[in-house]
Amino acid sequence: MLGALAGDIIGSRFEWQNIKTKDFHLFTEDSRFTDDSVLTVAQADSLLSGEPFVQKLKEYFRLYPDAGYGGYFYQWAGSSSVEPYNSFGNGSAMRVSPVGWYFNDLSTVLNEARHSAAVTHSHPEGIKGAQAVAAAIFMARNGESKDDIRKFIEMRFAYDFAWSLDDIRPDYDFDVTCQGSVPQALQAFFESDGFEDAIRNAVSIGGDSDTIACITGGVAEAFYGVVPDAIAREVFARLDENLASVTRRFMQAVGRQSS
Repeated sequence: MLGALAGDIIGSRFEWQNIKTKDFHLFTEDSRFTDDSVLTVAQADSLLSGEPFVQKLKEYFRLYPDAGYGGYFYQWAGSSSVEPYNSFGNGSAMRVSPVGWYFNDLSTVLNEARHSAAVTHSHPEGIKGAQAVAAAIFMARNGESKDDIRKFIEMRFAYDFAWSLDDIRPDYDFDVTCQGSVPQALQAFFESDGFEDAIRNAVSIGGDSDTIACITGGVAEAFYGVVPDAIAREVFARLDENLASVTRRFMQAVGRQSS
C-alpha cells in the first residue's frame, strides 16, 4: 500500500506536465498526495474498521474535498446516492492495493476487488482493472515471478503485453480508462529492476502519471518487498496525520514495517 502512495505523490507533479524520460527528481516541493492516496487510504480504513467501502469513500471525500477527484466521482461522492455510476475509469484500480495485501487467498482477493470497484466503477472494465491490480499484488507478495503474474493477467483479463514501454512512450497520451492505463502501469512494473525503477518507468510514459505510478508502485512494493527508506520518509512527510496513521495501522495489520 505504501508503494501506491509513493507512486501517487511522485507522479503528482507530472499529471498535467508529462515527461518522457526516467531522469527526474523523485520529490520536490510540488510533490503532494492526491485523490489516489486519499481513496487508497479510505479502502484500507474500510478493511480495518469493517465499515462498507461506499461509506468510507464518501467519508474521505468529505475530509479531503479538494484532492483532485474525477468529475463523475466528485458528483457521486457529494450526493446522497449510493448507487454506482458504471464507470470504467482507472479510479477503481488506483485505490485497490489494500485489497491485494489484506486477504490471504486469490479467490477472496478477486471477489473483494470486485466489490471495492463496483460501489462506483460497476462497468466490467472498471471491475477488471481493479481485479487485475489486486491479483498482481497478491501474487507478487506471495513470491510469484513476473512471468507467472503476466501470464495470469493475460489469461484471466485478456490484457495484451506484446509491446514495450519504449514502443508506446513517444505517442502514449492521457487516458483515464482502466483498459488504457492499467496494462501500461503493469508493464512499467514488469520492465523494472527495482522499486524506484518501476516508478520511473511509470512516470516516463506520460499520461495520467500519478495514477499510473500509483498502480505500478502498489505492485512493485509487493514484488520487491520494500519501499526504500528514503522514499518512505518523503511519503510520510507529505501525508497528514490521519492518512499517515491509517497507513501505519494498515501496514502493521498486514505485517509490513513503516518508517
